[in-house]
Amino acid sequence: MASSIRKTILAAIVKSLLRGKSLIQALLAYWVSPLIVDEGKKGRIAAHSATKNIQEFLKELEAAFVGPVSGDGLKRLATGLKRQYLERLESDLECMLPSFSHQLPTGNESGQYLALDVGGSTLRVALVQLSGRDENGKQESRILSNQRFHIDSAIKALEGTAFFDWMALRVCETVPKELERESSPEAPLSMALAWSFPIELGFPPLCLHGVETEADCIHRQTSLGAGKLQAMGKGFMANKGLVGQDLGEIVKAACKKQGLDVEVEAILNDSSACLLSQAYSHTSTRFGLILGTGFNIGAYLPVSIIGRRKFGSRPVGWFDRASHVIVNTEMGMFGHNILPITRWDRQLLDAHRRPDFQPLEHMVSGMYLGEVARYALIEAIETTGIFGGAVPSSLTGTYSLGTDTLSIIESDTSDDLAEAKRVFSDRHPSTHLPTTADLLFLRSLASFISVRSSALVATCVYSLDEVRLESDKAYASNLPESSPLRQAAEAELSLGKTMVAFNGSVIEQYPNYLENCQRYVDQLVEGSECPEMGAIELVPAKESSLLGAAVASACVASDS
Repeated sequence: MASSIRKTILAAIVKSLLRGKSLIQALLAYWVSPLIVDEGKKGRIAAHSATKNIQEFLKELEAAFVGPVSGDGLKRLATGLKRQYLERLESDLECMLPSFSHQLPTGNESGQYLALDVGGSTLRVALVQLSGRDENGKQESRILSNQRFHIDSAIKALEGTAFFDWMALRVCETVPKELERESSPEAPLSMALAWSFPIELGFPPLCLHGVETEADCIHRQTSLGAGKLQAMGKGFMANKGLVGQDLGEIVKAACKKQGLDVEVEAILNDSSACLLSQAYSHTSTRFGLILGTGFNIGAYLPVSIIGRRKFGSRPVGWFDRASHVIVNTEMGMFGHNILPITRWDRQLLDAHRRPDFQPLEHMVSGMYLGEVARYALIEAIETTGIFGGAVPSSLTGTYSLGTDTLSIIESDTSDDLAEAKRVFSDRHPSTHLPTTADLLFLRSLASFISVRSSALVATCVYSLDEVRLESDKAYASNLPESSPLRQAAEAELSLGKTMVAFNGSVIEQYPNYLENCQRYVDQLVEGSECPEMGAIELVPAKESSLLGAAVASACVASDS
């Protein structure tokens, strides 16, 4: 009997493929046909309420999400993004923000550095050892000690210096006692801080998402280790009485109370830390890509293409030394009027508090992939009768279909999609028991949305690298041959391969996402008309906040 069913399935799929259908459409043609296998009346689609054909709706989804990133679609998008990059590098004070970090590590930096990563729910403290190059020329970095401390509501309620005193105690718990005893005002322990809240110096702080996501607020500094504390949000009271004071000095004073002398050498954001963490090991790393709940790229770009007003105050001689600088692109803000927006994207935007502020973020980040899928799924249920024609009540609320759910469903490659059925049923119970056909449809929808996301991210990376190379070429041609700045630009052009360090739950964990993103990058590079363009390789950056902070501190030491 089982053999007969398998033959029937195979024949049905082959027949569908011969008619020009994709494999996904062929599989759906089998599963949704009640003439092949009867899953019981409860598993049948409510045909009487359907106004659309499932296969036609699936074709519409595929055309809407995948169609625009096929063929020459990404090349056209890359051209539009490059134009926006150059325009906003010149004058926009909300994105393409130059940091104070103008040099990448050589790989020869060595020493022990204290690194802190302060987030909305966790404090991480690590002692990092940078060992320079080994006998094989490989750069080595190790986390010697690493402690994670949960920031619960009681800790968030600590006011002013009380919170930083708590932080300092946790630092002392992590630092070996011999180092604590050896530290002194004359020989403080170097510290770097990955800080996920607003700091400000020279310009007012700007928050990209409103009160919900202060972690993505713009960081403006006039030295790598300086920044004025601002309101933190997320329930934190640490800023009480301290707003406007230098964050580095606050942390330094708190540690001093505990008998530990430190010097805060660097305060940086996650994309910059990601870039620096891998630049230490891979000297051709020029980008740090963050793709989890949010989306951003840190980029090492020529100073020459950035409007001078955006640099704020710099020490005397800084521009004479700095040919390039790490830029916080705030990449999610790009894409206005050039992105392929579907009607389901439009539904998301119509319900969003700031619909026009971050076009790319809405189409690629983990915060929004599930929400776009939710709108499309609801329409499918109501018009095709999939999932019994009944929308689970849990799906009526915004952001109720998580990207993690889509990830689990896409991960299930079994014949019956048993795990996908179980997870969806547990998270979105309904009177209708989901069938294989239902979950196959949802898996296809999830795939279309994740593929589009990976293609858009790939295009951002590729177009940013084209801007980097073309700008370096123009920069070098306008400088005397003897100029050190020209030599630096020419060195950038001779890298051959560009490494992109990445970190974040979507690009690290979502099934096939990284592979798809690399595939689209390779396609774009292959069709590039930029003669200096070499291979672009995506590489993981584990523990990037801690390692990147330590490397930033080492770079400050070598520049002083």
